[in-house]
Amino acid sequence: MTQHNGKSRFAGKVAIITGAGSGIGKATALKLASEGAHVALFDLVNDRISKTEDEINSVYKGAARAFDVDISDASRVEKAVLETVELFGGLDIVFANAGINGVSAPIEEIQVEDWKQIITTNLDGTFFTIKYALPHLKKRSGGSIIITSSINGNQRFSSFGMSAYSTSKAGQVAFAKMAALELAKFKIRVNVICPGAIATNIDQSTVKTDDLQQIVIPIEFPEGQQPLADGPGQPEHVADLVAFLASAESKHITGAEIVIDGAESLLS
Repeated sequence: MTQHNGKSRFAGKVAIITGAGSGIGKATALKLASEGAHVALFDLVNDRISKTEDEINSVYKGAARAFDVDISDASRVEKAVLETVELFGGLDIVFANAGINGVSAPIEEIQVEDWKQIITTNLDGTFFTIKYALPHLKKRSGGSIIITSSINGNQRFSSFGMSAYSTSKAGQVAFAKMAALELAKFKIRVNVICPGAIATNIDQSTVKTDDLQQIVIPIEFPEGQQPLADGPGQPEHVADLVAFLASAESKHITGAEIVIDGAESLLS
């Protein structure tokens, strides 16, 4: 991965990236590291996160460290944030990206445990990540927070059976805007991105129940669901946006809700 126009926009900066083992998180970690950042990779420890850590460090020695984090567990998030700051000396950028699709089912068929798992992972996990990062961002007298939400629950509502997921994603947008206003006096910017279909591994966390067909309203898309692209967007497209929002180039942007979906949501 090449430098941004020969510049190191993130030289001396430290970033936490949740869900860093694959997809958007991995692409963003590679992008930020390529431009000088130290990156803390928060994810459940597995082959994917280890490979991401090795891939970054093989090119940018010592730039990455993987941390075993379940973002739905507040104590594990707090511990990993403290360890990040101890290792890298501070914190400047937080990319709250981790999330799951979870169970898709009609509302009356969703199990309470499944609802809670989705809300706890996606919404509570975002809150935990930012809550424990804030004292360290304030010590740097500024910083940038980017939250990965979705077009589902914000721009469109046709993903049948995903009421819990859409609720968690809409909640992230409201939280980001409240946080942007609260943190402005500390020079901490908060923005939220709403991707459409991106080629990632999140579908591995999706379970569709047999009852789903009872509520689905058939939708016929024109040929090609994304007018701007031949298929889903790529993680690197989103990484470029996150890097812009993390950099000083976006210093007057906060509280923004930015859709990145190739006009997909305009079709439905």
